Amino acid sequence: MSTPYPFTAIVGQDDLRLGLLLNAVSPAVGGVLVRGEKGTAKSTAVRALAALMPEVSVVPGCRFSCDPASPDPACPDGPHADAAGVPRPARTVELPVGASEDRLVGALDIERALSEGVKAFEPGLLADAHRGILYVDEVNLLHDHLVDLLLDAAAMGASYVEREGVSVRHAARFLLVGTMNPEEGELRPQLLDRFGLTVEVSASRDTDERVEVVRRRLAYDDDPEGFAARWAEEEGALRERIAAARALLPRVVLGDGVLRQIAATCAAFEVDGMRADIVMARTATALAAWAGREEVTADDVRQAALLALPHRRRRNPFDAPGLDEDKLDQTLDEAGGDLGQDGEDPDPGPDGGGDGGGGGGGVPPQADGEDRTPPRADGGVDDTPSQAPEGAPDAPGRPAGGEQRPVASAEPFRTKMLSVPGLGEGAAGRRSRARTEHGRTTGARRPEGALTKLHLAATVRAAAPHQRARGRVGRGLVVRRDDLRQATREGREGNLVLFVVDASGSMAARQRMSAVKGAVLSLLLDAYQRRDKVGLVTFRGREAEVALPPTSSVDAAATRLESLPTGGRTPLAAGLLKAHDVLRVERLRDPSRRPLLVVVTDGRATGGPEPVALAGRAGRLHRSEGTASVVVDCETGYVRLGLAGELARELGGTAVTLDELRADAIAGLVKDVTAAGRAA
Repeated sequence: MSTPYPFTAIVGQDDLRLGLLLNAVSPAVGGVLVRGEKGTAKSTAVRALAALMPEVSVVPGCRFSCDPASPDPACPDGPHADAAGVPRPARTVELPVGASEDRLVGALDIERALSEGVKAFEPGLLADAHRGILYVDEVNLLHDHLVDLLLDAAAMGASYVEREGVSVRHAARFLLVGTMNPEEGELRPQLLDRFGLTVEVSASRDTDERVEVVRRRLAYDDDPEGFAARWAEEEGALRERIAAARALLPRVVLGDGVLRQIAATCAAFEVDGMRADIVMARTATALAAWAGREEVTADDVRQAALLALPHRRRRNPFDAPGLDEDKLDQTLDEAGGDLGQDGEDPDPGPDGGGDGGGGGGGVPPQADGEDRTPPRADGGVDDTPSQAPEGAPDAPGRPAGGEQRPVASAEPFRTKMLSVPGLGEGAAGRRSRARTEHGRTTGARRPEGALTKLHLAATVRAAAPHQRARGRVGRGLVVRRDDLRQATREGREGNLVLFVVDASGSMAARQRMSAVKGAVLSLLLDAYQRRDKVGLVTFRGREAEVALPPTSSVDAAATRLESLPTGGRTPLAAGLLKAHDVLRVERLRDPSRRPLLVVVTDGRATGGPEPVALAGRAGRLHRSEGTASVVVDCETGYVRLGLAGELARELGGTAVTLDELRADAIAGLVKDVTAAGRAA
């Protein structure tokens, strides 16, 4: 077994270390979600924490790590009466992104359950992680139904496996840690709320600190055991402090004044539900125990808010997680009038509370006038000018060859349902019909590999004709492996939604482009809710470019859309051909994920010889490969040329106007790409 990197040797990352340590002191806090860019010691810190966790005493031979002092009465390996315990280190169990439901929760031996009536159960990772750490790297890439199972088990402290009336329950209490890179996609707000704490991590910009990181990492790589030995004393001291804080935790007093501050803070920041209040109370109690105090102070409440609230304030994927610390301090001051039983001054000080005792956990507030432009998904700074350059045309709709400044998008709205025709087999999502592991049962088949979803009626029908030949005696059904039938299910899949946006001069009128951006932003929100991948191709001037390669991060697409410049000619064919190149590469990378092409244009094509004919040939190229498509017709005015509709026919798709795209439009205007697919 390799020697883990010492927790105390990690340079910086105060919020990350504090969030992990608070959960080690009080697992009831509910785990921690670590958000940040790649290469910021997220995984290193989680793996290093296991070495600091106290040993656990387990019942010998129990696959579910029952505590001999209070064994689980429902343990499948029980009962454990008067069992002597044996100590072992706390485990760190990693859940891979591609894990199946059976690997997570365990699986029943269906054949033995039907023929013998016994609960032959093979434990999963939740059982392995009981009384330890469950680490999920890239939790935002995990299938939603697995995240739901995981968080349900973490909240209830137990895992339930039910198949066709046969059920097994076992204890599953663990410290849940998830890490994610926001550039690769966000978790749904409902899932974010289930994590107790969240911390944001980023690489230090301090030269000396970066040098020390490299120096320590190189020393560890050269001699892991020797490096760990040099930090053994600090590791031992931290391990003892965790044990002392755990012992002190039951004696920590959470006064009524502190509870009022917690409730007032959650109300002031308008977080949904009551989970935030409970998590803040547990976190503040753990902070007091970590500091060696038996009473919670206002500073504990402030720090708990910075760790427990930022991710609960997200209403959609384009909201940046964060907390206005000035508002937080004001709320704590106003609610702290009755606080005094702990003898502490509730005023956090003239500087607004400093760094809150060594950890922020939130995003610093932005003063009026401060640049609020979000960073690009690639970590760079968007250098698109917010003001028109000197000498730029004043007329907002001027279709000149020069670039015009970006305009703000209109308010997003709920869009019509657009789907890909046919039956797919892609990643689980909420858009197009597909064969999935979850959904309504449509039939049965022989299992290919391990049986995951039993079709009971089909299995009984397959076994029934052979009962006499198998010597059946009594009422039991004699079932063999060949009798088992897998249920086939139909659900929904996520698709690759590739936006091809016309940014030419003909689209540049301010009100028109604002409406176009609002429509695309609305479709991006819809793609987020339906768990799609998205990509963005734009065309203007003489060429097209991939503004955003296909990604699960719809907020990155929204950022690129907001800063999209306009102006110049309309190279429609170039945009369609660039989209074809993107889809060709994505088919090689992920053949099961079906694409949906969304072209946002008025249909005009200019520049080069025969631009309209060339655009038509590019459209037919997409149609020949069976790409589902929809054209969002942005043409306005009383006189319409109908060019977008002609383009939709060349693509083999359908055209919808901006008004028809709205979900609340007249029912008779509802259109789906499937209808055009049949007509083509």
